[in-house]
Amino acid sequence: QVQLVESGGGLVQPGGSLRLSCAASGSIFSLNGRGWYRQAPGKQRELVAVITSGGSTSYADSVKGRFTISRDNAKNTMYRQMNSPKPEDTAVYYCNAGIKVRPQSYELSYWGQGTQVTVSS
Repeated sequence: QVQLVESGGGLVQPGGSLRLSCAASGSIFSLNGRGWYRQAPGKQRELVAVITSGGSTSYADSVKGRFTISRDNAKNTMYRQMNSPKPEDTAVYYCNAGIKVRPQSYELSYWGQGTQVTVSS
């Protein structure tokens, strides 16, 4: 069974840094589009960063210049580096990936369980 597990969340001070990891495990034929989402209290889940199968990245305007998304294909792991986090970045962060478990299967969207990030001094 394919699973996505986020890790690296916690408390970080403004101006600090934090790296989140999203590891995919299980039977995976291909892992394509990957993205980081977040959901702050009282708000809807929003997309904050995307990395394509070709390695291209894109970011929401609110995090551009501060967040960096990367991947390690050998480990089926995606990372998100948070630089200069702000209190507004406090949220539960989720990773998402499009995964095929076999060549003839459809690419399905998988979600991690989420990891809490709290930005506070």
